[in-house]
This record gives sequence, structure tokens and C-alpha cells, in this order.
Amino acid sequence: MEQLSIFQEEEKLKVCVFTGHRDLQSDFSKKKLKEAVKEVIAQGVATFLCGMAMGFDLVAAETVLSLKKKNPQIKLVACIPCSEQDKYFSASVRKRYASALQKADERVILSQNYYRGCMQARDKYMAERGDVMIAYCKKADGGTAYTVRCFQRLHPNKRIIFL
Repeated sequence: MEQLSIFQEEEKLKVCVFTGHRDLQSDFSKKKLKEAVKEVIAQGVATFLCGMAMGFDLVAAETVLSLKKKNPQIKLVACIPCSEQDKYFSASVRKRYASALQKADERVILSQNYYRGCMQARDKYMAERGDVMIAYCKKADGGTAYTVRCFQRLHPNKRIIFL
């Protein structure tokens, strides 16, 4: 009698979440970020959730947008905590933010107005939806660490790529 084997197909990754600090240290590498994004695309990721904060988030959004030319199937979802997120950005960062927002495939605005905790609500929203995370986390406290812990708590068996 022939014996049948059933192999459980490895779950395909679909959604990648970004989290990282506003201030990028000298060890930050755009090249490593780009390599990590290419790696998860090769594993099936087609959707990238980005919080659109200045610093890491904006660089991550720009990286995804640059890779769309060769990978038209990928999409950038801008997860915006409140409609006035860019209120205190410098003019140059506001310009980059507006450009990335314009090119994003989708925009999710979680609140029209700023309120205490809206950034964490955005971070939790993204963490809940991710299959994999790319993180630039160098401190044990703050929003980035919160988002990493939230992702780990919600998805203890899912991968985080630390840059």
C-alpha cells in the first residue's frame, strides 16, 4: 500500500511592519534596510505597513517606493496616527513626507486629531496586522521598543529582522 505524506506548506508572508527610531545613529545602514526589504519580498511579502514618522519610517517608506519599480506587486500602506502628524516636521522632512504619502498605495488615518496615545494606537494597529517586522531598535524604551514588544506579544512565533 502506498503511503501518502502530507507536508504542511510553510506559511507565506504577506505583510511586513516597519518600526524604528526618529533619530538614526551612525550604525544605521540604508543598504541593510534595502537588503531586508528585498529578502521579505522574496519570501512573499507584498504589503508594507509604515507609520510615516520622521527618521526610520520615512527612510523605510522611500525604500519600498524605490523597489516598486522592479517589484510592481508590492504596496506601501501609510499608517498615520493623526491627520496633523507632520505638524512639527521640518520643511525638508515635510516635503519628503508629502511625497511618500502621495506615492503610497493606501493611507490609513487612525484619528483626525492628535490625542495622547494616538502613536501607540497606530503602532498596535500595525503590529496586529504583520507577518514579519523589520525593526531599527536601539533602546529598551520609547515607541519603537513598545511596537517590538507588542508584535512579540501578539505573534510570539513570527520573525523580527533587527537592523
